Amino acid sequence: MSLRACRRAVVLALTLAVCVAHQWLIRLRGPLTPQRRGFWLRSSGRRLVAALGIHCKVQGEAPLHGLVVANHLSYLDIMFLGANVPCCIVSKQEISRWPFFGMFARMGATIFIDRSSRVSAAAAARTIGERLRLGVPVLLFPEGTSSDGSQVLPFYPTLFEPAVAAGIPVTAASVRYVLEGGGKERDLCWFDDTLFLPHIWKALAARGFFAEVSFGEPRVYPDRRAAAAATRAEVIAMRAGLDPRQPAPADPAEAVLME
Repeated sequence: MSLRACRRAVVLALTLAVCVAHQWLIRLRGPLTPQRRGFWLRSSGRRLVAALGIHCKVQGEAPLHGLVVANHLSYLDIMFLGANVPCCIVSKQEISRWPFFGMFARMGATIFIDRSSRVSAAAAARTIGERLRLGVPVLLFPEGTSSDGSQVLPFYPTLFEPAVAAGIPVTAASVRYVLEGGGKERDLCWFDDTLFLPHIWKALAARGFFAEVSFGEPRVYPDRRAAAAATRAEVIAMRAGLDPRQPAPADPAEAVLME
């Protein structure tokens, strides 16, 4: 059994408990609006990053409003992106049923979606639109699943619609993990049928790693397919260390998934 993993697991549990207590204190000062939940999520992300001693390198300016779309590698993405953007998150429905983490997600006003259901997708889109009109940033992982980091999967365009229809800016964001000692990024990625508990234990036992989070420029797009194609190209460019203001051309055949 890894002593490093044990120590970090205890720190993680204690820090999550502090974050929960912090929200109860916020409740005493007034209603928990989506804005206040977003700022609570950001403070919680910062607490977790600091407590676990994980360095996060940030490039670009974190947006304070609009739709934020990012590649998805792991549940760790939420901690690092949430530490920079006071947002609510769009997440798969299954998360809501997880022990403790489901409660934590609900406390952060997460928008849950069953991607196999058009009704659920329509309801999520309405909620995204409401949050965006309130000025609350919404974090979306438009790949629809996490990957092993070898490529940025095609972006589903459907949930871009609330931002596009309202003329609200969309900001591309990328996440990349660098492991000490020559480890591979995929070692921290949670994908396919990997079980959650063994994976989080492996992540806690990692000798050392840091996250690179990059933000592009907020942009307004004419339609959701253009938004999905352009932001995917930006994410690919940022993960490759290129200037996000000059993203690689998107391949229309691969950039988005057709409905």
